[in-house]
Amino acid sequence: MTERSHRTLVKRWGGRAVGLTITAIGLYIVAPSLVTMFASWPQLATVDVPWFFVLAFLQVGRLVSLWWLTRLALTPDRPGWGTTATAQLAGSAAAKVLPGGGATGGVIQAKILIDDGQEPRSVASGLGAIALLNNAVLFLLPILTIPALLIGPPPAKQLQLGLVVSVVLAAVIVTIGVTVLTWPRVLDVAGRGIGWTLHWVRRSVTPTGVAAGLLGQRVRIAEAFRGRWWRSVFAMAASRMFDYASLVAALVAFGVHARPSEVLLAFVVSQALAIIPITPGGVGFVDVGLTGMLALIGVPTETAIIATLLYRLFSFWLPIPLGAFAWAGWRIRRR
Repeated sequence: MTERSHRTLVKRWGGRAVGLTITAIGLYIVAPSLVTMFASWPQLATVDVPWFFVLAFLQVGRLVSLWWLTRLALTPDRPGWGTTATAQLAGSAAAKVLPGGGATGGVIQAKILIDDGQEPRSVASGLGAIALLNNAVLFLLPILTIPALLIGPPPAKQLQLGLVVSVVLAAVIVTIGVTVLTWPRVLDVAGRGIGWTLHWVRRSVTPTGVAAGLLGQRVRIAEAFRGRWWRSVFAMAASRMFDYASLVAALVAFGVHARPSEVLLAFVVSQALAIIPITPGGVGFVDVGLTGMLALIGVPTETAIIATLLYRLFSFWLPIPLGAFAWAGWRIRRR
């Protein structure tokens, strides 16, 4: 084997080997916790049947919001609802089970949309804008969690008010999102403020650089969703809040007494863990982190484990076979 071919082989498979090794180590670390969680499976039989329908409804709402957002990003030549759902379900399932996570899922989602006749450049820019908007909302949630904790949340026995909290937060996210897209000066000032704070921690970070980076991302989002800003931000906010409401419902199903703002904090931490590219979809790390946060806010450990299992069953595990069926159906139709 020549030196050139050896370098080509290393370049092609070296990164994949490292990625698979990291994934294997991550799964090995979280495996005991996953086994413990799944050992609680029989306790799901104690949940009243209507709660399963509530969780299914909330997760369907999350998925429909994402499909709507995708169609908004691909305007004016929008794909059909069926194609959009197939692409999102297949891509999401791939991101949960294959190394590479979101990157792998994005490639599969784009492939299905392009095969349907979408222009590749439009698909790339649209999915890129969706990713940026998703990250923006994700980074905004911790900021909104702070006042929710300080204002004085409802009594612990009224966790059901968490469903109301999700609606209020969605409205706040939409308001902030549309304001930033309409008046870039607001984002410039906020970016400089963040930059000054980060500058004290890391001297290489400058307020001007942070503001310029945020404004650059804003331009990409604004151009992708031009004329559809409020609908796009609403769709993304709805997908996040449907997911948060699912966690609240899973806790209420077991009679948990906790403050909605504290549950929101646990939800935000779990969403942050999901983007760590150690295991596909953050499997294991999200479950352990969410269980630990719920126990930290006062939920009994055993209840936190089974409530996490119920929530993850609908938000993580069930969409995987749905995505596999969607992918298989697309392959059959393609042939």
